[in-house]
Amino acid sequence: GIMAIEHADFDGVERLSAVLGGEVASTFDHPELVTLGECEIIEEIMIGEDKVIRFGGCKSGEACTVVLRGASSHVLDESERSLHDALCILTSTVKEPRTICGGGCTETIMAQAVDRAAEETPGKKALAMSAFARALRQLPAIVADNGGYDSAELVTQLRAAHASGRKTAGLDMYNGTIGDMKDLGVMESFKSKLQVLLSASEAAEMILRVDDIIKCAPRQRDEGMGY
Repeated sequence: GIMAIEHADFDGVERLSAVLGGEVASTFDHPELVTLGECEIIEEIMIGEDKVIRFGGCKSGEACTVVLRGASSHVLDESERSLHDALCILTSTVKEPRTICGGGCTETIMAQAVDRAAEETPGKKALAMSAFARALRQLPAIVADNGGYDSAELVTQLRAAHASGRKTAGLDMYNGTIGDMKDLGVMESFKSKLQVLLSASEAAEMILRVDDIIKCAPRQRDEGMGY
């Protein structure tokens, strides 16, 4: 009645130790001193054409396995990237629990604030601030385009909603309308949004610092090669 797992690498053993609540034992000289792991069920299941061992009802639950399946390696790579991004956002949200409304709501509020500040700023700085506000409004437009909706119509409706005092209004991508992001539960990580803005601003500043581009002359073809 004892199941043995063959060809288990050390990383897999450590994950089993974390999820089952047991200790990794290198010898069996003193088994009474080793803490045993616990789970409710151990079974061998088929995933596709592969046999795997599934541990269910684990004691500590500090680890889990996510199985990704797809028709091609490209689909699997995209799924893995999306899952990795989601887990990174979750990790940053746990470390920094502050959240903000999504669906283009935050970008519209920031664009309005920048526009108001640009109206009070003299000189060429106001032009740069207005361009920054237009760039912020491009984010909800891109979200609407990706959803297959009319971005110009939705973005103008979103601006009008915020101008009327609906500070939590955003894009409802399920219905293609403007909705309340708090009621819909569409929230984003504050830390992630802050990092996106900082990275985009730094990239724009780096491009603006480029005052000239040097292009190398193309290499001359050798006419004697016979091509």
